[in-house]
Amino acid sequence: MYGKRAQDNAPATHFRCDRMCRVNGELYFSTRENTLEGPFENPETLAREVQAYIERMLVLRMSL
Repeated sequence: MYGKRAQDNAPATHFRCDRMCRVNGELYFSTRENTLEGPFENPETLAREVQAYIERMLVLRMSL
């Protein structure tokens, strides 16, 4: 992905990584804010919660 984020001075390549992980057999996802969210019962629940997290962050960003 090649682009410029608002806080970047110049366009750069940003690599996406897998943000899902297992800790002691439980599913979690990590965020750009360096939080670990979970645990979740299965990958489907995790995927729904990732989407809900993204939507919450977008709402927060728009309210600033």
